[in-house]
Amino acid sequence: MAWIEPEVTKKPRRPMFLCVLSNTKTAHIPKLSAAGKTAELTDYTPAGDAELMETGNIISVPVLPMTPPYDTPTPAIMTRSALKLTDVPYHFINSGLIVTPEVPCIDLKAKPGEDIREPIAVRDVQGIYERAKFLAKRLRNQVDHVVIGESIPGGTTTAMGVLTALGYNGSVSSSADENPLELKKRVVEEGMKASGLTFGCLKDDPMKAIACMGDPMMPAVVGLVAGFQGTDVSVVLAGGTQMAAVYALIKHLGLNTEKLAIATTRYVVEDKSASFTELTRALGVPVVYVADPGFGKSELKGLHKYETGTIKEGAGAGGAMYLAGLYGITQEDFRAEVESVCKLLKAGH
Repeated sequence: MAWIEPEVTKKPRRPMFLCVLSNTKTAHIPKLSAAGKTAELTDYTPAGDAELMETGNIISVPVLPMTPPYDTPTPAIMTRSALKLTDVPYHFINSGLIVTPEVPCIDLKAKPGEDIREPIAVRDVQGIYERAKFLAKRLRNQVDHVVIGESIPGGTTTAMGVLTALGYNGSVSSSADENPLELKKRVVEEGMKASGLTFGCLKDDPMKAIACMGDPMMPAVVGLVAGFQGTDVSVVLAGGTQMAAVYALIKHLGLNTEKLAIATTRYVVEDKSASFTELTRALGVPVVYVADPGFGKSELKGLHKYETGTIKEGAGAGGAMYLAGLYGITQEDFRAEVESVCKLLKAGH
């Protein structure tokens, strides 16, 4: 297959990449997230991702965001490579971080998310949404095309929670060899019960769905999309099932979805334990871009683990590759850049 499908022909004049960084204490549930060597170390993953995307290394974070047991490098290496090759301007947005990175970040003054088994998972949803919307209004004169990614460990579980509250069945992806779907379902059931919710009961109140079952990344991305509405700015949501959940929230809020698309990796689309394609069809997503970095041809063993589905997406990797495709960068050149980032990382640690 071509490395980005469907093929993108029209190059935007002024694109921008945004990455929303958040934490949810849902990630502290043992065996739920593989985005860190231990459940507690997931607190550092978004900060580590941002430092890696910005500098090519980690600064304040004690351990590289690797997925055990093979030290598969975080998808942030793909985003770093794409941003370097394209020179697209980018911003990191702090929407509820436990650990803040040592790189410039726009702060939305959000608190980290609670465990979704608590009655309230996200505080001040409306405030986060409004501040993100204000930020987008400030940026929209500088851009004509925006790609929005995320880094939030435990985010596929909160995605499942929100989708359930909105009335969608759907298995979500995972950053683990074995997708702990049964555990995720149990956590979501307990969370729904703690908030007194039933399947689909919040389809007319998406903000409450975020407050009860979501995470602080969601109101930030939804607010950004709202802020770009009414202009010629087109938006690509960069991610898998998490961005499908965000798309559902945007749709249920009654926002315009005509200029929206989702970009992800082929590892998400081919994940047999999840139902990403069925979900995007049910939601009526206008376009889904699928990026294939072709890591099977790489000499690096850590990258091979992507091919076996050990890790699939994150830090806006699918959207960053889509941007690289827009700029005419070949799969081979992209993979070579990823390999050089990996080698530098290994040498530095």
